[in-house]
Amino acid sequence: MRESSPPDWASKPERSNMLMLRIMTWISLTLGRPVGRVVLRGIAVYFLLFAPASRAASRDYLRRVLPQPVRRRDIYRHFFWFASTIHDRVYLLNQRFDLFDIQVHGQDVVDALRADGKGLFLVGAHMGSFEAMRALGHRHALDVAMAMYEDNARKINRMLSAINPDLQQDVIGLGQLDSMLRIKARLEQGAMVGMLADRTFGADGTRAVGMLGAQADFPLGPFRMAAILRRPVVFMTGLYMGGNRYAIHFEQLADFSDIPAGGRQHEIDRTMMRYAGLLEKFCLHAPYNWFNFFNFWQPKPMVGDKGQQ
Repeated sequence: MRESSPPDWASKPERSNMLMLRIMTWISLTLGRPVGRVVLRGIAVYFLLFAPASRAASRDYLRRVLPQPVRRRDIYRHFFWFASTIHDRVYLLNQRFDLFDIQVHGQDVVDALRADGKGLFLVGAHMGSFEAMRALGHRHALDVAMAMYEDNARKINRMLSAINPDLQQDVIGLGQLDSMLRIKARLEQGAMVGMLADRTFGADGTRAVGMLGAQADFPLGPFRMAAILRRPVVFMTGLYMGGNRYAIHFEQLADFSDIPAGGRQHEIDRTMMRYAGLLEKFCLHAPYNWFNFFNFWQPKPMVGDKGQQ
């Protein structure tokens, strides 16, 4: 693995994602889910025709996970599933869980790690829907908070305020002097603190890890934080399975509770490799759930290029 500075995509605003989020929020609140899902098809076609960078990123990803050559309808389906999860986000955040069939796999993993009364880290990705986790938390009266870098936290808080003002407190902004203390306090109260670890974590560095046949840069921050706070880490993904169906999966990534300081970096490296392996596993299992529409993988070095060692 190679440690590197944050990649180019770290500083680029996700214009297409935010545009789709605003459109789908209006559709969800105004037209309702059945009508909104009809409109989703037009939204997916729009992005298929007029978002060339996202289309190219989708094609690059899908060729890694599909058994057949990538067709335009595959890319369309990829956009449609992304739009579907954004559309459903509004209902999940408003606790309309009755609209969905949500299956849970690996709940016993979480229950065992929370037996000491303290919290744990949930590490996910821009894959499927993290909001499906809120449905599980509501069903089992679990305390679930989301930690993210401050700029993203402000965007999410604005969205939450418009949809359901009571949810603002569930987002912990990172990059502040008291961020670590706030997360530690929530963990000691028994909360599960979620982080997405497939994109840069503020100004923190990244490490290149192999996934789906190429190297990709993953942020070190989420794993370093879990190691410093000495808590278990569980991989979580809420996969969209079509229609109104979601499947939440939990798998243990690491337990930093008893790792000596001298072995911390080795355990972080091992955990990041396992994290990338689980992402690959679930990308192959449910390929249209991957929602990183940019150049995620590093290009292959040219022959004679000595820049990558």
